This record gives sequence, C-alpha cells and structure tokens, in this order.
Amino acid sequence: MSPGQRSVAHMSRRRNGGEMGEKSTHEVVTERADPSPSPWLPSHVPVSFFPMNGKVGGGNPSGEYKEPVPDELLAAYRKMVVGRRFDVQATALARQGRLAVHPSSLGQEACQVGAALALRDTDWLFPTYRDCTALISRGIDPVEALTLMRGDAHCGYDPVRHRTAPQCTPLATHAVHATGLAHGERLKGTDTVALALLGDGATSEGDFHEALNLAGVLRAPVVFLVQNNRYALSVPLADQTAAPSLAYKGVGHGVRSEQVDGNDAAAVLAVLTTAVEDARAGGGPWLVEAHTYRMGPHTSADDPSRYRPAEEAGHWRGRDPIDRLEARLRDRGLLTEDDITTTAAEAEEYAAGLRTRLAEDPALDPLALLDHVFSAPTPQLTEQRAALRAELEGR
Repeated sequence: MSPGQRSVAHMSRRRNGGEMGEKSTHEVVTERADPSPSPWLPSHVPVSFFPMNGKVGGGNPSGEYKEPVPDELLAAYRKMVVGRRFDVQATALARQGRLAVHPSSLGQEACQVGAALALRDTDWLFPTYRDCTALISRGIDPVEALTLMRGDAHCGYDPVRHRTAPQCTPLATHAVHATGLAHGERLKGTDTVALALLGDGATSEGDFHEALNLAGVLRAPVVFLVQNNRYALSVPLADQTAAPSLAYKGVGHGVRSEQVDGNDAAAVLAVLTTAVEDARAGGGPWLVEAHTYRMGPHTSADDPSRYRPAEEAGHWRGRDPIDRLEARLRDRGLLTEDDITTTAAEAEEYAAGLRTRLAEDPALDPLALLDHVFSAPTPQLTEQRAALRAELEGR
C-alpha cells in the first residue's frame, strides 16, 4: 500500500444517520488499514539532495522523492533571484515610508518559490503576511502583492483570478480556511489542492491543530507547509515546543508528515510536488516542515540583534538557498556566468519597475472602505456611506 493509500482502507459517504437523524455530507473513515503511526511519520533527517557545497547528497534514503528536472531547477533559480531582489527593494521602500511595514522573507526563497511551483494554476495558495515572494512567483503583480503592506487595502489582488487567498496576518487562522476550501472543492468533484503557508509560531496556535485535525478526519486534499525559520518574532523554537521536529505534530492528527531542508530548493520542490499530487490523488493531507532561517529582521521595524547572536546568522548565511542552488546548477553545467548576469539584470529591472510605481501616490476612494464588508450592504453601512460621502463633499 502506497503512502497515499496508507490511512484509509474503506471510505463511505453517510447521507443520513446519527441519533437525531441529522444529515452529513462529508466522507468519514470507517476502517483504517494500519493503526500504527509509522505511515504518518516524517523522515528521521530532513530530505535534501545537496549540501552546502552544491554536490549531490543529503537525506533521501527511501528514494521516494525525485530531484526536479533541469528546467524546473532553472525556473526556480530565476524566481528565487528575482524574489530576493524584490524583497530587498520592498525593505528599502518601507524604510523610505512608501510601505507601512515589510516582513522580509530573505533566506526563505526556496520555500516560497517551491510552494508556488508545486501548484497547478487551478490549485489554491493560502499565504501569510511574509509570503510576498510566493505571491509574485505565482504571477501576482508586485504592487498588488504589496498593497496590504502599503495600507491601501486588505488585499490588492483578485483572489479568485489568482487562486490565492488574501495574505493572513493572524497566525494560523487561514489554515482552517484552506482545509475547508479543499474539502469543498472535492465535494464539487474537482481535483483542486490547497496549500497553506505557515511559520513555526503558527504551530503553537489552536487554529493550526484544528485545521490539521479537520483535514485528517475529512482526508481533505490540503498541504500545510511550515517554514520553520527558528523564531516566532523573537521567541526561539526551543521555547515554543519540545517536539523533536514540528513535522511530528501531524502524526496525532492522522496527517502524513515530512521534514525537508528548506534551503535546498530541489528538495523543497520535490517534497511539495509529491505531497500536492498525493493529496490530489486522494491520499489525504500532508504536513511538511521546511527547516530554514529568517536572515533578515521579523519586519522592517525589528532589530534581530536583540534576541539572536550574530554567529548564528552567519552560520545560516553559509547555507544560503540561492548560493546552494546556483552552485549545484553550475556544477552540472546548467548555469553559465552569462546566465547569472542575465538573471541578475532581470531582477534589477524588476526592482526598478517596482520602485518607480510605488513612488507614485495611489488614487484611493475613501468610500471603498465600506465595500466588501457584507455581500449586501446593511442599513448601518448604507447610513455610514452616506455620512462619509457628505463629509467628503463638504470639504
């Protein structure tokens, strides 16, 4: 029995039943093939294809995960380089006052690009406030991706068009939404998968466990990617959990779990692609922990030197995900100096365009503040809109 078939030997759809005769439309587990936790356990060491020097190696003893083909690795490299330049530019714009704040993803590019590339256009992504690199890697306009951080709107892009939920600031609340959407899509008969991005701090929230528990019960086609960057704001991982790995938190919910070297782009893409396609095929939900590091501050308003030693940050700079992927590609003869120069120039052009566009003050309609509160305006909202319009016209 494959990992994707590991947990359910028989599923039945219950239309009627219960002591009060209530109806239920979700699939329920009536028999489990293997009650032991082993099918859900993550690898003993994080999955990795190459260590710091770019050579083949790392942990993939079962051979379950296949290294992505060259074209996929080159696409990941380009998006990671552009994503980092975008992130650095966004941080600078925040310091210039063009953004209210910017939570940097510096050092986490392999996780965010890997998540975007593992999904089909028909799948859904559920990002957090730190995942702007994932947004632009999914094809979202960079200015629209930064609209929330600019304070212009709760979401600057069309979630339905991009199949990407609004960025979530409260920790883990969107994980429940991802589970619900994935289950709803399955009830509609689609093969859509949802992927929720989370930080290590989110695993300490009740919403995280509720989402995994519900996903496990429903066998929902959803993947949870925890970007373990070692700190929940300033709280180190050791002060958050005594678990040997955050990936083990999935076992108690009947969710297949895995851990991966989050700075190894090839490994992240391989594991996430496997998880997404297994969920799509009916194998149920996955929890993937990516071991990475936030190389920058928590936000542009943070000073990480107050809570983490410089030596630690230096150690992780030696594990830079872009440097490792670049070394691997060059070692295999897939990337030349001209390719590197061309990609860097593309990234600079991307950043320059972002700079120019965010230097312009946006044209905002104050009345839009009252849009999208309810599907139909309530009497109170109608009254407030009229009062605001009168105030604006009286200026």
